[in-house]
Amino acid sequence: MYLQDIYVYPVKSLGGIRMESANLEERGFEHDRRWMLVDENGMFLSQRTIHRMALLGVEITKEGLKVSEKNNCNNYLLIPFGPLSDKMIQVGIWEDEVIGQLVGKEFDDWFSSFLGMKCRLVKMPETTYRRLKPKYAVNGESVSFADGMPYLVIGQSSLDDLNGKLSNPVTMERFRPNLVFKGGAAFEEDSWDKVQIGEALFKVTKPCARCVMTTVDQQSGETSKEPLRTLATYRTVNNNVMFGQNMLLLEGEKISVGDIVTPL
Repeated sequence: MYLQDIYVYPVKSLGGIRMESANLEERGFEHDRRWMLVDENGMFLSQRTIHRMALLGVEITKEGLKVSEKNNCNNYLLIPFGPLSDKMIQVGIWEDEVIGQLVGKEFDDWFSSFLGMKCRLVKMPETTYRRLKPKYAVNGESVSFADGMPYLVIGQSSLDDLNGKLSNPVTMERFRPNLVFKGGAAFEEDSWDKVQIGEALFKVTKPCARCVMTTVDQQSGETSKEPLRTLATYRTVNNNVMFGQNMLLLEGEKISVGDIVTPL
């Protein structure tokens, strides 16, 4: 088995970026979910309810993040790596409340205009620590603005198995993994406790429960009942539909596409 794809998602719930290699950090890949859109109350925004977020792609440039409309490349925004504001606000991700740094009003205005609702862009400062739940942590690890865990791994064979049951196959981007490996049986990742990828070592923490976000077409923003309806017929555990495994980093600084994947 080997690492086929690496993905980072700099702005939570916006488009992902495929990388040939990526730097590993405790809270996730470098730049992964370090930015987030929040509503007027500081609560995170997601494609689960705002499907239009799927229409925004992200690139990493030397100057910062380039966010652009997928269907209109002339409509774009350049976000500097360092926020232009020093104002901090309290933000919410599910049951967690942490401090986020406002990036700047011009960015708030651009996203508000595109989404048709008032929102603000925040970045997670290095001084913010969003701790994992103790039952999953090994060394008191922190996570980014991701839903719950620093890393998500899925086998290509698992997606192939699902697509074999669908009349209209879906792409892996529906499931927003960080790491996709090639080889092994479908749902091979379900049996792992630890896995070595190249020189890095990860601890598998729990299966990833899937939601309606998997039903959002990442090019059109339109929704349907698939693939969640089909997944539910054979991947339901305790009323949750499982696909992929969450992980945290035990050791390592960098991984690359092509790295050997070895379950331990």
